[in-house]
Amino acid sequence: MKKNLRTKFVGMDVHQKSISIAIADDGPDGEVRLYGTIKNTVEAIDKVIRKLVSTGAELHFVYEAGPCGFALYRHLTGNGFSCIVAAPSMIPKKSGVRIKNDKRDAIALARLLRAGELSPIYVPDTEDEAMRDLTRARNEARIAERNPSTLLPTTSRTTSTHYRSSRRQSSRSTTVLWTMHSTLWCGTLRRKAFAHGWLW
Repeated sequence: MKKNLRTKFVGMDVHQKSISIAIADDGPDGEVRLYGTIKNTVEAIDKVIRKLVSTGAELHFVYEAGPCGFALYRHLTGNGFSCIVAAPSMIPKKSGVRIKNDKRDAIALARLLRAGELSPIYVPDTEDEAMRDLTRARNEARIAERNPSTLLPTTSRTTSTHYRSSRRQSSRSTTVLWTMHSTLWCGTLRRKAFAHGWLW
């Protein structure tokens, strides 16, 4: 089978547990299509990358800045791929479209990346991001006394670590049940930067 040596622009709508992926082929008339939705895990991402690399195309990735942080950006650039994190406020929006849709957003990102209409944001290194997390946690602690379990969801998203409670809870609940299991889990985490050692 003949390899496709043209560039492919990969738009990703990233959430904590899933990533919707769309691909735009090179050229103004290139096809823009939905690839599908995968789990937000390194294994699932690498599987997609291997499949796209096998086509022989040059790959460029983009996703919108959000609460999931920059773990995906670092993974892609660390493997030699071009990736930008787009500023949400600078993404052109179609008039009349107000309801967000994961698949539609991924397709729009791929198309806009191909057209060169996206503005990338500055991506801090792991030390800078850890200091931001520490400063944010300190400010929140000064505003009000908080149960340490409320810090887990935010920090686990930005550091790409996923906590699973040992107790059953409602699928709609965003509150982490703080137990001995939670404390032991914190002790097993690999700190990605020195400042994170003050968070857990």
